[in-house]
This record gives sequence, structure tokens and C-alpha cells, in this order.
Amino acid sequence: MIVGDLLELDDLHIEVAWASPHLLDREVTGVTSTDLQDPARYLQRGELVLSGLVWWRPDEGQGAMRFANSLRTAEVAALLAGEGTHGSVPPELVEACRRHGIPLLSVPAGTSFRSVTDRVYLRLWGDLQAHAEGQAALPAAARRALTQLIRDQAALDHLLERAVADLGLPGCSLTTGAGRVLAGSEPAAGPSPKLSAPSARHTGPASVPVGPPGETPFDGWQLRPHSEPGPTATALLHGLAELLTPLATRERATATAQRQTGTRLIELLDSGSDTEAEAERALALSGLPPHRRLTAVAARIDGAPATWTAAALAEALHELDAPFVAAPDGRGGAAALSPVPEARIAQALQSALPRLEAGLTGGRRLRLGTGSTVDPHAGELRSALVQARYALDVEPPGTVGRCARITTLETLLRGVPAEITADFRRRLLAPLIEHDRTNTVSLLDTLDAFLRHSASWSRTAEALHLHVNTVHYRIKRIEELTGRSLLKLEDRLDLWAALRCAPV
Repeated sequence: MIVGDLLELDDLHIEVAWASPHLLDREVTGVTSTDLQDPARYLQRGELVLSGLVWWRPDEGQGAMRFANSLRTAEVAALLAGEGTHGSVPPELVEACRRHGIPLLSVPAGTSFRSVTDRVYLRLWGDLQAHAEGQAALPAAARRALTQLIRDQAALDHLLERAVADLGLPGCSLTTGAGRVLAGSEPAAGPSPKLSAPSARHTGPASVPVGPPGETPFDGWQLRPHSEPGPTATALLHGLAELLTPLATRERATATAQRQTGTRLIELLDSGSDTEAEAERALALSGLPPHRRLTAVAARIDGAPATWTAAALAEALHELDAPFVAAPDGRGGAAALSPVPEARIAQALQSALPRLEAGLTGGRRLRLGTGSTVDPHAGELRSALVQARYALDVEPPGTVGRCARITTLETLLRGVPAEITADFRRRLLAPLIEHDRTNTVSLLDTLDAFLRHSASWSRTAEALHLHVNTVHYRIKRIEELTGRSLLKLEDRLDLWAALRCAPV
């Protein structure tokens, strides 16, 4: 496929904004979407780049030049600029592409980027199949039948069922690298293929990779036979994997585009009120349903790249079968927005957590947290993201932190960094800690009992098996050592909070 082939797709209404004839002859290797101003590190040589131009602002004179230079550095085939954001392709971008030798095509507002991506990959896939005809392991008749199903955009379940039936293969599942089942030809022994075992990685017959390996443990597709295939079936499985490779590649391109769009949205939400208008515009272009309340989610894998975390979070949210945006958040973790209510999201995250952690090595753990479900306005979403990030540290690894469950001082304190709570505890309780180190009488235990029993002298004495006068003496000593009065509510609260802070 060459760049000029796009102009022949009449239903997409793509037109040339600037290009010389020889540039339209450039070979196309794939397609990716981005709204980053410097996307070079995400691009591959020969790719078509789709951009909604969310990054472009008229007051940034060099923005278009920086973007075009980034594309030239990556040696992309062409830029397809969407007209939906600004109404037309900005003249500054046309000039920048001309100076850097980047073919520039315009995509009208009525043409979705998903439609362009699908058509490009179907064309690339057709070229690949024409080249591979007669070379792969699949019989020609079966290849033609399956090829037609792919062209007709048949459901993956139907495609896999047909492949198993026509080729005489054992039952198979098509899964992601993280074990999420995309399609199944028949129930496997044990768990249903739609609910893959959450506690461990696949341990049956060896799987066959579909397409190149992913960048994270959660990427890529796998063909997993339910029983051990013989030599002939193994060869046919590899042929089927080859046939499905362009679909896996297209799916990865779509996920990359969504992640990059999400990165810009999360970045704008985190930037504050100065970028509120831009954040609202990015939200409108994110693919999330308009006017629906959204739930914020945060994730982190300590000691792993943010791209791993974003991929893991996306895997978990796919189980809800609802639109979402998930992306690295620029803080070492990832964040997501989804129109699903918080309680359902928390349940899905908790269910997916063991399966996702099974793919991690080196003792790494995945932390997840949910914020509130709020109206789709930048200010409220910003607050919900803060809540989600705090909530993921409230619960230990293995449990989803939920802002909705932070209802006590003790749970509130769990999200505060341990270095802060430990220092707070030391500063308020150091005299009592030092006293207890050299005495058999524990003033810390006395203080804890006194506060637990609502400052009741008699109930504290009963709980500690002491005379009331002894409790009076110890409380007076506590007040002398700490400089706090247990008659004052604020001092009681401070000491109660210090007791709830665990030492490091």
C-alpha cells in the first residue's frame, strides 16, 4: 500500500492538503494516532500518523514546526490531520509539512479515525495475504474462506469457530498476553474460556503467538489450544496465527492511539484550571460518551514502567465491556476514566487483580484505587483523580483501594506516606515512647485505652484492671510529658491520630 491509495477510498473523503506526486508513492507499513506535540518516540518508520490536532494552538508559533520535525525524525509515511477540532487544517501546519517534506492529507470531521485505521489495516492485510498465498500452512480453500470472514469483519468467536471446524484443529481460545479471552471455539477443560483462571498464567499446551510480542506483559495475542496438538495441527495453528496477525496489529494500533489520546487528557486535567478549556475539548474528543458521569481510577506498579501500568489497567477495564480512557499519568503510574459506576469498577478491578499480578515478576505488585463517580467537567474529574491516587495507597497490595470507603480517621491515615505518619507519631509520642522503653508501666497503652473508652476514667480503670486513682495519676503524667491536655478535644484527636500512625 502507498499513501496515494488513501485518495481512492471515496467513502472516507480524504483529500490532499499538501504533497508532491513522488511523496504520495511512499510505502505504508501501519497507522497510529497521536495528539502529542512530540510523538517521535511512539512512531515507526513508514507509518501513517492520524492526529486530531488537539495539541495545536494558534498562539504557539513554533508548535506546528516542532510537530512536523518530530514526524520527519521518525520517517513516517504521511500525516492525516483531522478537521474536527479546528474546522480545517491550519495553514501553519501545511507550511511546516511542506518544509519538512511530510505528505499532509485532511480527514473531514465526519470521518472517524477508527474507520481510517480499519480500512488501512484491511488493505495492508490484503496485500500481505496476496503475497503469502501458497506459502503459509493453511490450505488455500480454508484461507480464502477465513480471509472473506475477516474482510466482512466477522466476530472473532465466529472466525475462530470456523477455523477450528474447517482445519480440524483442537478447540482453541484467542487471548491477550494477560490471559483475557477474546474468543473461544469451545469450552476448555476447567474454567469457561470467557472467565480464564485468575490465579495463574496459562499452564496447558504451548500457545502460539499472534503477531510480534508486546512491550508489556499484558500485550499481544495468543492462540491457546485446549488440548495438545499434533505436528499437523501445530503447523495449522501457526498458519492461523499468521492470518490473524494484521488483526492483532490493528488492535494494538487502536490501543496505542487511545492511550496517547488519554495521556493528553490526563495531562490537561492534572495541569489545573489554566487548561480547563483545553481539557474539556480533549474530553470531548476522547471517545468517552458525552454527558455521562465518569469514574476515575488510578494504578501503579512499583518498580515497573508506567506503560506496564497503563496496559494492566486497560486489561482490567476491558472486562466491563464499556468505553474507557487509560494512559500513563506522568507520575510513574496510570489513570483512567470510565462511565461505569464506581462500585462496578471496583468489583471488576478486584476480580482481575490476581490474573494481572500473575504476569508480574520480581515481586512486583499492582496497586489500584478508585475515586468518585462525577459529572464530566474538568474540575470534578481532577478532584476524582486525586481521590483515586490517594485511595490506591489506603489498602495493601491485593486489595483495591476505594475512596468511597475512606470513612474513618484510621483509613484516611493509611494513604498518607509512611515517612510522614511515622514522623508525626514520633513528634507527638516521643516522650511516652522513651518512658515506656525504661519502665514496666506503659503510658502508651494507658493513653490508648483512655481514648478508646471516650475519656471515661472508670471504664479505663476497668479495662486495665487498675484503681481509678492510678488512671488519674498516669493521665496526668501523660499530659506532663506530651504538653497536651486530655480535657481538650483537639489534643485528644491529635494523640489519637498519632497512636493510629504505625511506626516505620
